Amino acid sequence: MISFHNPLHHLHAPQHEFFRGARVDCFEKPLRAEFVEQALQQCGYTLLAPDTDSASVLHKVHDARYLAFLQTAWQQWVQLAPENAQTQPFPSVWPVRTLRSDVEPVNFIAKLGLYSMDNGTPMAAGTWDAAKAGADAAASAAMRVAQGASAAFCCTRPPGHHAGPDFMGGYCFLNNAAVAAQTLLDQGAKRVVVLDVDYHHGNGTQSIFYGRSDVLFISIHGDPLTEYPFYLGHADEQGEGDGAGFNLNLPLPAGSSVAAWFAALEAASSRIAQYGADALVVSLGLDTFVGDPISHFALTTDDFFTMGQRLAALHLPTALVLEGGYAASELGANAVQVIRGFEAVRS
Repeated sequence: MISFHNPLHHLHAPQHEFFRGARVDCFEKPLRAEFVEQALQQCGYTLLAPDTDSASVLHKVHDARYLAFLQTAWQQWVQLAPENAQTQPFPSVWPVRTLRSDVEPVNFIAKLGLYSMDNGTPMAAGTWDAAKAGADAAASAAMRVAQGASAAFCCTRPPGHHAGPDFMGGYCFLNNAAVAAQTLLDQGAKRVVVLDVDYHHGNGTQSIFYGRSDVLFISIHGDPLTEYPFYLGHADEQGEGDGAGFNLNLPLPAGSSVAAWFAALEAASSRIAQYGADALVVSLGLDTFVGDPISHFALTTDDFFTMGQRLAALHLPTALVLEGGYAASELGANAVQVIRGFEAVRS
């Protein structure tokens, strides 16, 4: 399988985040992608650098004001005080409910809150460069699929599926899956499916495409009544306007069995077959793994091979984009198993 990576992902390397009230080392760290890269290379896969600029596509899935903030956020932070270069910024206010979000404040921390859905998405000096290169890698994988490849894999971080049109969250800054889907549309696809198999609901991707019928968004995830991102991902969210009927959420209780997870995948597959898509983008979260430290499903490494087989059986040109997964040392084996399962059907 053609595989792209993000050669700049290591530039996004914040040191800590807040988890359940405690300051802890970041779960989302460079080692995540490094383990996947190493496993792919050991299995003979060549990792290609991005060769497609995602800039024009980014402006179709994210608001211009948000992109402008992301691109200059670190510089704004350091300009406030030179010592800020050694400190991670965190938001302390958010424009919820009746507060206004249409006016961008001058205060930097207020701006950070305006564009953040949580305080769990820490920034570092190289965050923009890493996120932009990741979007380029996702666009590159989608471009190869658009040019006739059966499938392509994008190994990148930071992940993307929690990033919405004008906000960051859940370690995500730019929505790589949305970039891949929009790239496929721009290259001639009429209908694209985004299937999110991360443990956590892809709220950002849903928000981007919620009013559109040219992208069917489907997510299998932990029930938001108890699992992040909490405020989106319920089964009654089915799209609006032109997008009515083109959003399918399949929430499962924390601790659900492997059989329940694959039953949800079958439901997703049936809806995909009905849609008549030209291409598929998979938000490939690997945090459904039984050993993941912040998730509560039970898939084993062998189950990821089965997942790859089922994805391939959809018989759609497919771009797979790495999302979450925090049992870092197992990520490589699990990613390889998805690819091998896919190739077992498509070889």
